[in-house]
Amino acid sequence: MTLTLDNPINLGSLRLKNRLIMAPLQQYKGTIEAFPIDHHIEHYGRRAKHVGLVILESTAISPNGRLWKNDIGIFTDQHVELLKKITDAIHAHQTPAFIQLSHGGRKSSPEVTNSLVAPSAIAFDEHYGSPEPLSLAGIQTIVEEYRLAAKRAVAAGFDGIEIHAAHGFLIHQFLSPLSNVRSDDYGGNSENRARFLKEVLLAIRGEVGRQYPVTIRVSATDYCTGGLTPVELVRMLKTLESELDAIHVSTGGLLPIQPSDVHTGYQVPHAAAIKQHLNIPVIAVGKIYTRSLANRILEDQLADCIAIGSPLLADPDYAEYLLMHQEQASTTDNDS
Repeated sequence: MTLTLDNPINLGSLRLKNRLIMAPLQQYKGTIEAFPIDHHIEHYGRRAKHVGLVILESTAISPNGRLWKNDIGIFTDQHVELLKKITDAIHAHQTPAFIQLSHGGRKSSPEVTNSLVAPSAIAFDEHYGSPEPLSLAGIQTIVEEYRLAAKRAVAAGFDGIEIHAAHGFLIHQFLSPLSNVRSDDYGGNSENRARFLKEVLLAIRGEVGRQYPVTIRVSATDYCTGGLTPVELVRMLKTLESELDAIHVSTGGLLPIQPSDVHTGYQVPHAAAIKQHLNIPVIAVGKIYTRSLANRILEDQLADCIAIGSPLLADPDYAEYLLMHQEQASTTDNDS
């Protein structure tokens, strides 16, 4: 069978009507308390009609882990009712919704963060400043915040969870040897550096059960010698594969550097490298803006789903164009 964007696919127990996913893309419209507003309801509802899945923008699991001063959160029960309005708007189109759960760690917003933490006392840059190394008790507190966020996500009507372990945020900071120089059970070899992710994943699983879809977004490379590579990520993820339903592959964000060449489909080789070794669906993202390219990636089994961000931000009907065999001009991608 020839695979195309139109083919359905299962992410765990969830059946997607097609393989086109709305990538998590920040709106920078949240209130100072990290509440969503009417814009979020309209924005996501408007774009949910044709995609197989909507992944909500990065949503903070802790008031001290917010990525921006105007992001949204899920760290109190008061957030649930407002987030439920977003899932209702998405579900009105018979489209499922995932929420991306995040903690910024050393990249948490200085404007709204009282306590900057990370695996090690290594700053991202001067703007953020030097973080405090997390104590063992502090690690367990954040693991519990992820569990509570998962509980609230279910209450808010989300159909699944994406764990944000990419783009230089807290879980990524633990995974990479460039930001994690701990000498305890959370640092050193690959197994130890993946321990925090494992504990977060198992805490979420303990809350939502095995039939509820849980995926992860990773950065496959740090674009720096000595950083993460697809090979090491596979080694980490392979031990967690039985608890995951898909891998969403991005790159970078750990360091204030950019890839030297950002071309059409530039992250696809990383997704393909990871897919070779895993038996769960792999989602590719990064300047995949035409149907012909998306279908070629699927047909060549380089990935199982395609996520798009910026085109949908610019044009809420972009997914319809792709699925109706129309091509669109490239735009600049800024998936978060």
